[in-house]
Amino acid sequence: MDLVRSHHRRRSLLFLLLPLFFFLSACPGSRAEVITLTEETFADKVKEKDTIWFVQFCVPWCKHCKNLGTLWEDLGKTMEGEDEIEIGQVDCSTSKPVCSKVDIHSYPTFKIFYDGEEIAKYKGPRQVEPLKQFVLDEADKAARAKLEAD
Repeated sequence: MDLVRSHHRRRSLLFLLLPLFFFLSACPGSRAEVITLTEETFADKVKEKDTIWFVQFCVPWCKHCKNLGTLWEDLGKTMEGEDEIEIGQVDCSTSKPVCSKVDIHSYPTFKIFYDGEEIAKYKGPRQVEPLKQFVLDEADKAARAKLEAD
């Protein structure tokens, strides 16, 4: 009998917590807007029409990558709501072909892609505001170049 009551209590608790889980997962700003790109998704994502992709390439064992802490997630949160700009990351330890194809030789590396092509490599300070300004400037340049081409 105790086993049955225990099962019902766990089940009741599950039904109480389930709506909370869905609420928290749907809250804006509760997660960083950083998209993990893999060998299977990278090429299609960076070719998305009229979308700038700012991508960080790292490996888990790199001390410089570890020292970034939450920088990339913080940038993702800061960029939420920016139309046609996506923040991505690639783990080069599990997506080696991607990193080889886009010529990654050191970590971390930050690159911007537009219409499937690399258009810029970031070499500035590793802080949210300079990163944000860089991607906004590159997005502006890409938009102007597209207008001139049309």
